[in-house]
Amino acid sequence: MARVKRGTQRTKKRKKVLKETKGYKWRRKNTYKLAKDANRHAMANAYVGRKQKKRNMRQLWQIKINAAARQNGTTYSKFIHALKQNKVELDRKVLAELAEHEPETFEKVVESVK
Repeated sequence: MARVKRGTQRTKKRKKVLKETKGYKWRRKNTYKLAKDANRHAMANAYVGRKQKKRNMRQLWQIKINAAARQNGTTYSKFIHALKQNKVELDRKVLAELAEHEPETFEKVVESVK
């Protein structure tokens, strides 16, 4: 049986990892052994970060809605409760956009659910 030489595959794999670690500090960007480990950690952190991004955005929306609701004489929790009771189906993202960019419209929404 013929001998299998893996030179091209190994080179491709190494180049791929080193390309992904471009811009890293110190030897992690150009030493394959260290780059491989750094890349593995980076991918794990990126996965976690994609989940945290969703949490952080929801927190930000809640803060914006609460600030605007308090300017209109109510609190965040009372406002959200009133929305659910009146079957208004506006999500927090849309409400935060209204609160930030269209305060008059947001005020009308608050008045409609009071």
